[in-house]
Order: sequence, then structure tokens, then C-alpha cells
Amino acid sequence: MSIPPPEPAFVLRGTGAAVNSLNFNCGIPEQQPLLFSGSENGLIHVWNLKTHRAGTKLDGHNGKSVLWVEALQRGNTILSQGRDQQVCLWNIDEGREQVTDSIFTESVGFCRCSLLSLEPGQWMLAVPSGNMSEVQILNLPSKTRVCTLEPDADAKLGMPMCMKLWQPLTSSAPLLLVGYEDGSVTLWNTAERKVLSHLKCHVEPVMSLDFDPQKARGISGSSDRFLHSWKLDEQQNLKLHEQLELTNAGIADIQIRQDCRILATAGWDHRIRIFGWKKIRPLAVLQYHSDSVHCVAFSDHSKPTERQLAAGSKDQRISIWSIYNET
Repeated sequence: MSIPPPEPAFVLRGTGAAVNSLNFNCGIPEQQPLLFSGSENGLIHVWNLKTHRAGTKLDGHNGKSVLWVEALQRGNTILSQGRDQQVCLWNIDEGREQVTDSIFTESVGFCRCSLLSLEPGQWMLAVPSGNMSEVQILNLPSKTRVCTLEPDADAKLGMPMCMKLWQPLTSSAPLLLVGYEDGSVTLWNTAERKVLSHLKCHVEPVMSLDFDPQKARGISGSSDRFLHSWKLDEQQNLKLHEQLELTNAGIADIQIRQDCRILATAGWDHRIRIFGWKKIRPLAVLQYHSDSVHCVAFSDHSKPTERQLAAGSKDQRISIWSIYNET
């Protein structure tokens, strides 16, 4: 007898618009596990994963699409980025719904911010700029500008489409990976404000990427039919590692799970695909959504058996899956 295809553990409904961004906050045992979602109608929903209901609904982006949301400080503070050119800092402790600070980005594109924790209470934030190819690096909570990363004029990379800040194991300076409109991935040194390596991966814009610092390996997806895995050598040069052709074109989001065993992709073909990360090997195709899947996120549960995968779609639903969560 064939094994039936997996079904979602449960589905969250009620966003009222396409879901663009997801972020879990489940790693604190004494708190309720939460999921934050950002939608095309400018709303952020705070979902209680025990009751499967949105306990709080935040409205601070003037009805403009929310591109990115991420929790800070035990889930009581969150950052959100909207197409109103604002990054908002929210205090949601004890039921509050307050924007306590904001950053004007000038960006009119779809590139999501990237956040890196430096030490308790201190973060680095990469923000797309209003200028064509620029990225601004800020320190939080001070909002001090660290640097502006601007490619050479003759590089013709186009707009940044996706970013990933990360901390090398052998260096004190954070590095930034940027996927550009021309289909390339560029590695920046944020301290020296210079390009360390540049790799042409895709024939179409790089829509999403993720990186594993332990293995010095990353992966990117585009509007084409290929996933590209690439490596960073000891000289900090990006090199192509593997290529996998997909059945259908279009990857909106890629996430490597925290244990670096599997990864998930969000597909324009309404599907979520699961791959092994040691080798880019297809493991499962999850079919539930009736429209493009815009985003995926893995939970940060402390117990491996409680791990979940969330997917947000243009069909206004969020599917929650419990798969490959054995120890």
C-alpha cells in the first residue's frame, strides 16, 4: 500500500490578504508558542499556536504590504518592514499594540531586511536603500548607520532582491550575502565595506537565499527552474556546488532548518518542497495551497519532536506541518 501524502497539522485562517512573511517564537518554555505573520493588507497577526487563533492584530503600515516580520527579546518586541518604506519596532508586551520606533528606508522594492543578533540587546540590521543597488547597515536599537554598501557603477547588478546577514566562525566582522536582480550573489564585508566575492548563479533575479555558516554553504532560488547550492572556500570565494532542476519554475522563499538537516522552499506552483541539506535530495512535496506560496519558516522549539514548518500563501492561509521532526 502506498503512503498517503502528508496533510497539514492545522491551518490558520483570517489574515484577509496574501501572507508574505512568517516568524516563529517558540523557544521559551514558560511562554505560549507564537507565530507572527505579515500580510499584503498591511496587518501583522500574532498567532497563538495552542489555540490556533490570532490573539493580536497590529496595524502600522498604512495598509501597505508587510514584507518581513521578526521577533526580538523573548517575543515581546518585533520588527516589521512594509512597502510604506518603514521598518517599525513594536512593543506587544502584555497586550500592547504600540509602534515605539521606526526607520525610514526609502526602498520601493520587495527586498526583505535581514537581522543579526550581535549580543544581548544589540543587533545589526541590513536594509535595502532608496538608491538602486545600495544596502544600508544599521546598529539597533541606536539606529546608528554602520555603513552603506554600494556596488561599482559598472557592475550593473540591479536592485537587491534578498539578503542574509551572518557571523563567520573565524571573524569578528559580520558578512552580508545579497542576491541581486541580475541573478548574481555577492558577499560583502560590512567592516571593510567591500565585495569579497561575486557569483553569477541564475539567469533570472535571485528571489531568495539562505546560508549555513557551519558548512560555509548556501542555496538560492529564482524565477527560473533551478536551485543552486554554492560554497565559500577558505579564501572567501563563492563557488557553485550543486544544481537541481525543479519541475516548475519560481521559488519565492528558501529556509534551512536550524539543525541544518533539511530545507524548505516556497513555490509559485502552490507547493512546498522539502530537501535534504547534506545533499540537495528531494524528500517531500507538500500540497495544500490553492495559490502561490510566498514564504516558509521553521519553528524554534527547544524539543526537536515539537518542530513545525509554516507556509504562507497568496490564498490567505497559513499551513502548519509536523514533518521530519524526529530526533
